[in-house]
Amino acid sequence: MLGPVSIRPDRILFEILDRIPGISIDSGLSQVEAAIIWDVRLPRIVLGLIVGGLLAIAGASYQGVFRNPLADPYLLGVAAGAGLGATVAIVSGATNGEGMFDTLPIAAFLGSAVAVGITLAVGGAVARSTSTASLLLAGVAVASLFTAIQTYIQQRESTTLRQVYSWILGRLSTSGWDEVIMILPYAAVSVLVMIAMRGTLDVLAVGEEEALSLGIRPERVRWLVIGAASLAAASAVAVSGLIAFVGIIVPHAVRLVVGASNRIVVPLSLIIGASFLVLTDLLARTLQSPAELPIGVVTAFFGAPFFLFVLRRSDGII
Repeated sequence: MLGPVSIRPDRILFEILDRIPGISIDSGLSQVEAAIIWDVRLPRIVLGLIVGGLLAIAGASYQGVFRNPLADPYLLGVAAGAGLGATVAIVSGATNGEGMFDTLPIAAFLGSAVAVGITLAVGGAVARSTSTASLLLAGVAVASLFTAIQTYIQQRESTTLRQVYSWILGRLSTSGWDEVIMILPYAAVSVLVMIAMRGTLDVLAVGEEEALSLGIRPERVRWLVIGAASLAAASAVAVSGLIAFVGIIVPHAVRLVVGASNRIVVPLSLIIGASFLVLTDLLARTLQSPAELPIGVVTAFFGAPFFLFVLRRSDGII
């Protein structure tokens, strides 16, 4: 595993094998090097796998349910809500907890949940159904409101600007096993729902009449998928900050290879998204070693040109 402290791959393998019951191998690592592997790098890799997978599968599910190739995990105000929640926590000084009791990810998650809840309530109330157009417009309005409040708070508390922007740019550098444990239940529930609904999304893509003839309730399916995707995105943002473009570029890259079937795209996006974020985090750690780039900068470097490519191909869809 690459990083500011270089450790040979074979010694890392021996160290991992040595922790398996019944196997005793001398890895030759010092206590400090072993601590770097188990307490810094491994939890960071595991969290990167989870966050990348969640953002990608949420993006694939949003694109399937909205039938819009430009839909992403932050569509319904998740990012704006998380940003406001994190800003409030930082400005108020309520970020002194440790591990699972760190209020920063909790505040970000609550902000995301409130934003998505308002979006779903307003969008559903306007159309008295899960109208994709009303939800999209409600998401834009809620995101704008939350962003305005966040900007106002930042301007009043300018001494915390650096810390807020550091979180907004996305990071896995402060991750540990506590963050992994905290996100796992939300990740498991949301992923199971999206995987279970992937075939139903293909039926909805054919048409609502076809879905109704098969005994499928389109509105119920949409609410379920949107809720699961929003939970996945909010959980990811809560522990990693805002990491853009993963939910757009990964599902599209998968579709370019395997086709448009959500039955294949949704689970494959989970796998590819996890791998993609770990690789981009590796670049963020090593490009300016020993300093680190925010991982959101690296994903934007790859994602922005790809987004323009998608926008070009999708001309006339939105």
